Amino acid sequence: MEELILKLKKEIIEVLNLEDVKPEDIDSNAPLFGAEGLGLDSIDALELIVLMEKNYGIKLQDPNQGKEIFKSINVMADYISKNRTK
Repeated sequence: MEELILKLKKEIIEVLNLEDVKPEDIDSNAPLFGAEGLGLDSIDALELIVLMEKNYGIKLQDPNQGKEIFKSINVMADYISKNRTK
């Protein structure tokens, strides 16, 4: 799981162009959205949905699922490990 978490952090940094952020700067339990954590927004959420589909074969049927899945890197990694097709 640690390997997947590190990979996810790197992918998120690359996809969202977080130039000043390193994987070790991201707390795996911190919220991805809102004032705390990475402070991502709705456009970033769309990028994360595309990332999951392209890299892991996971297609979200219900956009509201994203709110739960994208709570933190750990939650996202857990979801991917259970649902990935790639």
